Amino acid sequence: MKLKALLAKPFASIIASRIKKEMYRAVEDQEAIWEELVKVGKKTIFGKDHHFDSINSYEDFVKAVPIRDYEQFKPYIEKIKEGKHNVLWKGQPIYFAKTSGTTSGIKYIPISKDSISNHIDTARNSLLMFMAETGQTQFADGKLIFLSGSPELERIGGIPTGRLSGIVNHHVPRYLRTNQLPTYETNCIDDWETKLEKIVAETIDQNMTLISGIPPWMQMYFDLLIEKSGKKVGELFKNLGVIVHGGVNFEPYKAKLMDALGRQIPTIETYPASEGFMAFQDSQKSEGLLLNTNSGIFFEFVPAEEIFNENPTRLSLKDVKVGVNYALLVSTNAGLWAYNIGDTVKFVSTEPYRIVVTGRTKHYISAFGEHVIGEEVEQSLMTIAEAENVRVTEFTVAPKIQVNGELPYHEWFVEFEEAPADLASFAMKVDQLMRQKNIYYDDLLTGNILQPLKIRSLQKNAFIDYMRSIGKLGGQNKVPRLSNDRKVADGLGTYIA
Repeated sequence: MKLKALLAKPFASIIASRIKKEMYRAVEDQEAIWEELVKVGKKTIFGKDHHFDSINSYEDFVKAVPIRDYEQFKPYIEKIKEGKHNVLWKGQPIYFAKTSGTTSGIKYIPISKDSISNHIDTARNSLLMFMAETGQTQFADGKLIFLSGSPELERIGGIPTGRLSGIVNHHVPRYLRTNQLPTYETNCIDDWETKLEKIVAETIDQNMTLISGIPPWMQMYFDLLIEKSGKKVGELFKNLGVIVHGGVNFEPYKAKLMDALGRQIPTIETYPASEGFMAFQDSQKSEGLLLNTNSGIFFEFVPAEEIFNENPTRLSLKDVKVGVNYALLVSTNAGLWAYNIGDTVKFVSTEPYRIVVTGRTKHYISAFGEHVIGEEVEQSLMTIAEAENVRVTEFTVAPKIQVNGELPYHEWFVEFEEAPADLASFAMKVDQLMRQKNIYYDDLLTGNILQPLKIRSLQKNAFIDYMRSIGKLGGQNKVPRLSNDRKVADGLGTYIA
């Protein structure tokens, strides 16, 4: 065992001990964070606009600070771009994280001097918790790859601006710099396919021990490694010890990724976002991700079906319940206030507080009042696929309303590694499971308002080709699993097998 792996053991033990104590004082930590946020916020333009001086309780905060999405926050962001100080948080942000919005175009999310540690330390803590639980520290001595966006930053209103993964790249600890791949020059390549070729060239003969990225990027990386070497990834990288993933649900990709690896490799799931690092997998033995309750973020939860109501129910951590689907709001030490990040989560435990991400507030289907969410379609498809020994590469679902005299239906576009022998039978089983999971959907079929779902089997690489055709291959771009419109579905129509 080399020096880094050796030193990692006691450090991991210290951090794990601290986090385990924090798990059981989460409500108290949240209350302390809320008080500190409001105290600092009083001196900001936002705080003065919302009468923070009169806020003495969480109930006061709920009355004073309405739920906002980016579009409603934009006037404050524009003030920051103009050079104003103390707008949303003290001083000015040290970065803008640049991300794509579904309705707002490009979004600029502030990262402050106070909030940057949330992004960096939480990523570190997820690895240290894994080390402490499993005793596996050897990967710290090998080469580590972070499949990320370009670290090149532009300046917007004088503030360094770029993709979150690129910003974080600048904060990789010095002691890991010599382990990190790809090179800075390769990471700066904009075109994803060109970049991927260079990443493979730089890593194919290295002692890779950790691979991190969102699952679709990893799959493309693995496919190219196999194509170039003729070997499974786990055989090529004999000391590969852990996979770190986040950004999208891992389950639809898991079987194919493990097949590409050729052996079972431990995985660590994370929940990073431009707005903050929300949660991470703290144990290989427990379901869900540990909510990051002591890292500068105050969480609120709105029952998902109420998020677009005029006066939805808002709950702090102490009032949440297991099994309820909540829209997630955050107030942060970067200056976000009751900000709807667009994700829905469900608690699987409250001792400690662990969550699973169930979907996006804007990624749903309710063309007829069915309220179908991402968790339901993913679980239905992957359960039947596993039972039928079928592998799914990628998929998306949209309503089909105009059907020339037929009843409307949900149209599923699925790219299979190998299509089921009987696609109609496979679709029927998925539909039956969907009916069990969603009573509204079941009622619509029972009442002859909808007909059963239909699956369109797509050509190989259909999703890659589609994303390339709209100029969104790579980067932080992901195909939504659910859409309430036909934009993605119509684009994929030309790729039906």
